[in-house]
Amino acid sequence: MKTINEVSKLTGVTVRALRYYDSIGLLKPTQVTPAGYRLYDRQALGKLQRILLFRELQFSLKEIKAILEDPAFDYPKALEQQIRLLTLKKERLEQLIVLAEQIRKEGENNMDFTAFDTEKIDRYTRQAKAAWGKTPQYREFEKKSQKRTEEESRALLEDMMNLFVEFGRLQELPPGSKEVRSQVKKLQDFITRHFYACSDETLHSLGLMYASQEEFRENIDRAGGPGTTQFVCDAICICSPTS
Repeated sequence: MKTINEVSKLTGVTVRALRYYDSIGLLKPTQVTPAGYRLYDRQALGKLQRILLFRELQFSLKEIKAILEDPAFDYPKALEQQIRLLTLKKERLEQLIVLAEQIRKEGENNMDFTAFDTEKIDRYTRQAKAAWGKTPQYREFEKKSQKRTEEESRALLEDMMNLFVEFGRLQELPPGSKEVRSQVKKLQDFITRHFYACSDETLHSLGLMYASQEEFRENIDRAGGPGTTQFVCDAICICSPTS
């Protein structure tokens, strides 16, 4: 048995996230001691692995819960998808390393940008998600995405990152302040308008995802400055409670 702190250190999932997983019934501890300490056995850790696999495929916590509770859940299939996705990411990373070495040798005259293309990864992720059945949110996301050109999609991503720039400017304020609450609402409305209906529960899940996944943390902190990701997560948890 491992304590919640030990599980957090082992997996990289924050204690806050593990407690939230418990509160929504996604990952219950194997045992809770009389003193209130959560304990997890190997079976619980195995379930956490499956949860993290689907997080890499960009499923919401609500979607993951429904998938794992489905009697037809096919874990070997999910594992194969994860291996393929990681292989694609590894190939892209290797391409970026080669490009960086070429630039070091040749200078910035190298105009090859193919290593930055994530279309293959994005396409596989979409296909993998589709294989698990399209949720209403995913159908809405696809419907809106299909109508946008590549240029429009890039502009939309830039607009979203500007929201995180503004979060970075607000970091000196308490996460529950009026100004920060207004910014959280702007983010929620932006997601609803351009991607899918973003309920408080969905927004809460997104906040935890931003804070728990390295790629999101890097991008958001790059936009808003160090600490922005955690600030956004804290603000969402305060401004959009799920219970």
